[in-house]
Amino acid sequence: MWFTITIFVLSTFSGCAIFESAPYPPDKVEYPSGPLPPSVRPTYNLSGYPPATKEGYIDGCETAKKTRYGRKDENRYVTDGQYRMGWDDGFDLCHEK
Repeated sequence: MWFTITIFVLSTFSGCAIFESAPYPPDKVEYPSGPLPPSVRPTYNLSGYPPATKEGYIDGCETAKKTRYGRKDENRYVTDGQYRMGWDDGFDLCHEK
């Protein structure tokens, strides 16, 4: 009888220790500065497009999906037409409608 009670009490309290509470999401999302290294960047099948368009598409799509990889290189967006086209296309196609 004592053995059963001991097992019950131990299993009850140990069950609480197994599950950790999920951390609260941060108030402000920290985005990495500068372009992401190739090993970290999300991948999309954009074969045949120039590199600037690919990078813009990834940045725009990830921004639309609100991931931590989302960013908009404002200077590049203004000065590089291929990046701008890719960013706009990525944002438009990945944005939930």
